[in-house]
Amino acid sequence: MKRQVGRKEYWFFVGLGLFLILTLWYGATSFGFVKAFFLPAPQKVFLSFLDLLTEGSLVHDALVSMGRIILGFAVSTLVSIPLGVLLALSKRFEALIEPLIAFIRYIPPAAFVPLTIIWFGVAETQKLIMLFLGIAPYLALLIADIVKNTRRDLMEAAQTLGASPREVIFSVILPAAYPGIWDSFRIMIGAAWSFVTVAEIIGASSGLGHLMIQSQRYLRTDNIFVVIITIGALGIFTDYFFKYTYKNFFPWIAQ
Repeated sequence: MKRQVGRKEYWFFVGLGLFLILTLWYGATSFGFVKAFFLPAPQKVFLSFLDLLTEGSLVHDALVSMGRIILGFAVSTLVSIPLGVLLALSKRFEALIEPLIAFIRYIPPAAFVPLTIIWFGVAETQKLIMLFLGIAPYLALLIADIVKNTRRDLMEAAQTLGASPREVIFSVILPAAYPGIWDSFRIMIGAAWSFVTVAEIIGASSGLGHLMIQSQRYLRTDNIFVVIITIGALGIFTDYFFKYTYKNFFPWIAQ
């Protein structure tokens, strides 16, 4: 069991970890252990960050990527929740659909890039399909597992009191599953950053993935590091968003 620490102590260790990473990074570049072309100095990356921020390209591309993730995640959620519930509650539906979901789930989303470009070009639809193929199969199976673990006694009690199947789903199963579903969102939003970056690297005219591949073409390793750090920072932000909202939406679970 983890020992509880105070907020100040927690953030002290967060700062300590960052300080150690920056120290090792600075030392490796300052003393010539790694060539600047492969690993630019932290101060060089910081100056590149300021340049990209000033010219507006970093903010624009970050907003484009975040917009794609929000839209793709919303569409995936609208499909995955009812799909996951049906997979959990109907053996026939599970036998019909689960093999197809498992087949798609084990194919790397990057493998779909050539086909999605042929079918949809490099427009926004292609990015949306890539995100959907990467998120929806995993999310549907996670939700199915959560719904399957709903307490049987709660469902039986509702049925004994005369609840219809629809009422059992919306008044018992889903409310009990909401905390687990929200936690699944947190897991899959992290994966969404990987999928959108792949889609933007291979075929896009905007977004953080596009900025990264443009920097690679011009041998701007410092800009690549700026994009990587930006994606990581945005990922941490979304992760803490789901952590914070989880504690507020489900305080009886988070305690």
